[in-house]
Amino acid sequence: MKWTRETLGWVIGITLVLAAPLAAKPGYGTLTGVVLDPLGIPQMGANVWLISETDAGQTVSRVLSNQHGEFLSDRLKPGKYSVRVSLTGFLPTTEQHVAVLANVTTLLRVQVDSVFASLDTLRRKSDAPAEPDDWKWVLRSSASNRAILQWRDGDEESANSAVVTDQPLSKHSRGMLQVSNGALRPGSPSSFPDSPATAVSYDQRLGAMGRLLVAGQMSYELNDQGAPGGAIATIWMPTGSFESGPETTFVMRQVKIGPGITFQGLRLDHSEQFALTDRVSLRAGAEFLRVGTASSVATVHPHAEFDANLGRGWKSSLIVTANPSAVQWGETGALKSALDELDSLPPVLFRAGRPEFEGTWHQELSTKHKISSRSSVAAAVFHDDARHQAIYGSGTGGDPLFVPDAFSNAFLYDGGESNSWGTRVAYREKFSDNLEFVAVYAWAGAISPAEQISTSSAGPIDAFETHNHHSLAARVSGKIQRTGTEVTASYKWIGGTTLSRIDPFGEASYQVDPNLHLSIRQSLPGLNNRWEALVDLGNLLDQGYVMVNTQDSRLMLASMLRSFRGGVSFQF
Repeated sequence: MKWTRETLGWVIGITLVLAAPLAAKPGYGTLTGVVLDPLGIPQMGANVWLISETDAGQTVSRVLSNQHGEFLSDRLKPGKYSVRVSLTGFLPTTEQHVAVLANVTTLLRVQVDSVFASLDTLRRKSDAPAEPDDWKWVLRSSASNRAILQWRDGDEESANSAVVTDQPLSKHSRGMLQVSNGALRPGSPSSFPDSPATAVSYDQRLGAMGRLLVAGQMSYELNDQGAPGGAIATIWMPTGSFESGPETTFVMRQVKIGPGITFQGLRLDHSEQFALTDRVSLRAGAEFLRVGTASSVATVHPHAEFDANLGRGWKSSLIVTANPSAVQWGETGALKSALDELDSLPPVLFRAGRPEFEGTWHQELSTKHKISSRSSVAAAVFHDDARHQAIYGSGTGGDPLFVPDAFSNAFLYDGGESNSWGTRVAYREKFSDNLEFVAVYAWAGAISPAEQISTSSAGPIDAFETHNHHSLAARVSGKIQRTGTEVTASYKWIGGTTLSRIDPFGEASYQVDPNLHLSIRQSLPGLNNRWEALVDLGNLLDQGYVMVNTQDSRLMLASMLRSFRGGVSFQF
């Protein structure tokens, strides 16, 4: 066939006519992203729904995040979408008005969160860099190539790196070694007040099985009570997120407390978190406790917490639990929290050689309002039903009612049962990243002397009554950047005389103790500031003691004895 100018013109014209509809047809867009927890850790197995806002709320795609937390949905019509993410152990999260453009890949960063994050005083900041915007899109030359243009709040800048999921995570400390001497509270089977101890914790990733925190401790007894003791603790998190998803905790301790007498303690706790609705979540579980020497005692304590996000900065919680959590002063982070679990057994009393748990059933209804990004106020009404409350004493013990504490150099008395209602109001203000202030007012019940205590053959139990007392506490914590010194100081004033703790659950939540408490953490030079010296002083002014005249001696009783703990720690 001979091509002429006219024939060639007809061919070009027909080609343009046929190609015109194809060129006019809009292309598809792609949406990809990553699901992260509050610590910036990618989450696998998250359900991601894409809901078209322009097609009457129709769900157009459902995908799962992979082992790197990534998800991808392509061949999407241009328009605006809502992205809903659901993951076991976290509250559902929805990102609205996410724009998908033709022939453009939209990148989304979704953080799943829990209402428990605002209530947990040992919560840490994420090591991942914060994003100032809720969503962003990235223009690529193709789906498999690196980004060449990134949109942020109207600014255009060249992308100097690949997508977020291609960037390595910040390096975390995998382990901690701590050498210390002393204990923060008497009655604790975890360490003796005059016994040095070495503890180590380690953070191990288990791939698809989540994450495991392991801690161990060895004490070196100095007095004549026995031999060294040891403990192990593990925390398994199937989702890999600490204090936000399901957790299983196991603690076991063994220590020789006398000639031929060995104390053994066991604690097994499991908790699950459920998202009942977009605004309501439930965290529930139970703990099994068993302690003993020649004889043993065991118990099961269920616990549950309902949290409701009421909107506009309001949250409400209903708590039913037993025994406040073990809180170590100045300690934050997963590695240090694993060490805290070594001290999570409740105080143990011995009556005629039989061990008994000090325990409290606690029911609380609280409401919290976030005033600003740095301040909040909370109010609570609670009920405490306590049994075998430990009352501590010092002095020369000659009365059989006051027996030596097997785990300290104090004397111990079983204060019996106590039942009371109380209320609490707390205010928290974070002035900067290095300075925080907390004030707590509480009106709650505590065991108090009814009159001048003088023991008789019947014992002083009739001289103890439960009375409500006013208390006011304040805590200031801060860090001096130049020297790397972290200081936490608190003081709790109590109206009247008490022999047991007032609102121990509030004290654990806001990290306050009766009377004056001081905690110092000092970074030591060398090894990238991974060395740290620690000092904890409890009841520094030696307050709150009550004189007791027994048949053969004089004792000083108190709810909080003076204590000291010091040592060094190293992270690796």
